[in-house]
Amino acid sequence: MEISRPAMEVVTAAATALIGAVVCYGSLQNGIEWADGGPQPGYFPFYVGCLIMFGSAVTAFQALLRREAGGAPFLDGERTRTVAAFFLPIVGFALISGFLGLYIGMGVYVFYAMWTAAKFRPHVALLIALFVVAINFIIFEELFMVPLLKGPVLNHFGLY
Repeated sequence: MEISRPAMEVVTAAATALIGAVVCYGSLQNGIEWADGGPQPGYFPFYVGCLIMFGSAVTAFQALLRREAGGAPFLDGERTRTVAAFFLPIVGFALISGFLGLYIGMGVYVFYAMWTAAKFRPHVALLIALFVVAINFIIFEELFMVPLLKGPVLNHFGLY
């Protein structure tokens, strides 16, 4: 399966246009008129959303005009595997973090990345992952005093 660059540009333009439409819709909820005391809360965001949609339309139009016959594909089989090898572990990190907490998810993600992508030995990857988790715990929990999601495992051990 191959995806051409112009097709991807149109998809990206559609996604950013959707973001602009959401901004405009939210602005309409807050009011976009000029009141006696000045602009209502949605006034400026509404026009920013309109600019985003306009820029997206121009991008899509340009992509459709510049269709290249026989151009290099944006995404082919090999590139898809590379993207999946990068993206799927991040999805796993997000899922693990949601259920078990950020520190557990971080540790699993760093271990996996060090072991598979960086080709470290498993015990070295485990030490690096534990070090990264410990440093982040100290920085966020102790120095900045910003509690991050710990999940049931760390709560079980009394780390609130």
